[in-house]
Amino acid sequence: MTDALKRLSEEGVAIWLDDLSRKRITSGNLAELMDQQHVVGVTTNPSIFQKAISQGDGYDQQLSDLAARRVTVEEAIRMITTADVRDAADILRPVFDATGGQDGRVSIEVDPRLAHHTKATVAEAKQLAWLVDRPNTLIKIPATKAGLPAITEVIGNGISVNVTLIFSLERYREVMEAYLAGLEKAQAKGLDLALIHSVASFFVSRVDTEIDKRLDALGTDEAKAARGKAGVANARLAYQAYEEVFAGDRWSALEKAGANKQRALWASTGVKDPAYRDTMYVVDLVAPNTVNTMPEATLFATEDHGEVTGNTVAGSYEQARAELDAVEKLGISYDDVVQLLEDEGVEKFEASWNDLLKSTEAELQRLAPSEG
Repeated sequence: MTDALKRLSEEGVAIWLDDLSRKRITSGNLAELMDQQHVVGVTTNPSIFQKAISQGDGYDQQLSDLAARRVTVEEAIRMITTADVRDAADILRPVFDATGGQDGRVSIEVDPRLAHHTKATVAEAKQLAWLVDRPNTLIKIPATKAGLPAITEVIGNGISVNVTLIFSLERYREVMEAYLAGLEKAQAKGLDLALIHSVASFFVSRVDTEIDKRLDALGTDEAKAARGKAGVANARLAYQAYEEVFAGDRWSALEKAGANKQRALWASTGVKDPAYRDTMYVVDLVAPNTVNTMPEATLFATEDHGEVTGNTVAGSYEQARAELDAVEKLGISYDDVVQLLEDEGVEKFEASWNDLLKSTEAELQRLAPSEG
């Protein structure tokens, strides 16, 4: 069997795991994935933590201690999630050191209820960076309208950022603009730009899910032929935008000052439709200086039967544009789809956060000591 994951890494794709739990940390599983599956980073989100804390007893001791202190449920969640991220960051630290800070990163997201509040997002990002207190952390900020100035401000404070929930090409360009503006702010403050890193998480499978649903409603032969193409096409055009921005004069000046490019990160890479190849959002998006954050099932599917044949993005832009145009010609609005996905993305993370609040509160009550 060829080592597809090793080949993927050699092609310039950093493999990150889109999952984290205390069990992964304490059992040695995360270290094993680093050693055997070439995993060099971890991303988390409210849904991942909600699932981790609600399963098993791995958090009982810490929850019991937090209950004894009678902390609020929100403080309990922050203590639990930042502890996991801190421990994962320590495990990944050798990768961080070996890659000059590019990989070996662990992401933690600001409270999703703050997604439409710029100042609160900035304050939360600073608090999370302080709480985790590891140089190989990325603070996740959603790419909402209110998130864009927050990204600039947080980068300007020298805090590395993972920009999440990007669906549209226009918004992605705004994200890169926000990053460059943040670097310029950091430079004006005399901060070392070489220490600031960022990724821009461009979501893939959800685009196909929504567009395919609309194509299925049309039911024509043309609609059927367009299924399952928009997600990859959208991401490939995002990489084209990345190449343009990070070849421009504004970037060149920052690069001379030691700045790092904001890498494109392919997120939502688990295939939702069983009719599609389960590795398509990995093998069809191979390009230098990118990140692919995979659910465990996608990671192992790629290892088992992924066909990594080299760069699959270069030279694809004309075809990608034609595929998105074909969807528009069928009456499906790209702008409507990407805005809906952004709104739904924030709502889903808020719902997961609220579920996390409820389940954690129940655990705190269960473990609370009797009076006295």
